[in-house]
Amino acid sequence: MINKQVLSALGKEGVIVNIGRGAIIDEKEMVRCLMQGEIAGAGLDVFETEPSVPKEFFAMDNVVLSPHRAVFTPESLKDLSQLVVGNLEAFLSNKPLLSEYVDSE
Repeated sequence: MINKQVLSALGKEGVIVNIGRGAIIDEKEMVRCLMQGEIAGAGLDVFETEPSVPKEFFAMDNVVLSPHRAVFTPESLKDLSQLVVGNLEAFLSNKPLLSEYVDSE
């Protein structure tokens, strides 16, 4: 989705942030754009071939890297814990689950 054309459209002051899926960005092209100053920077929480991270990123001052933990906030962990406990209680009481897996196929 994010290829050379999209990265070029960001311009020299553009910053790309990816916390979704690493594979949506052409990483090789992003590295090239960052190294040549065609975009200003990047904030990356996911990578194309996790857990492998292109070594070029580590040498760049205009890139912020973080492990894929954007979803793990104290609030989200508390909510997830409550959901798990609620589902266990419902299951053990033969009641409908709070959240059921639905196979989309």
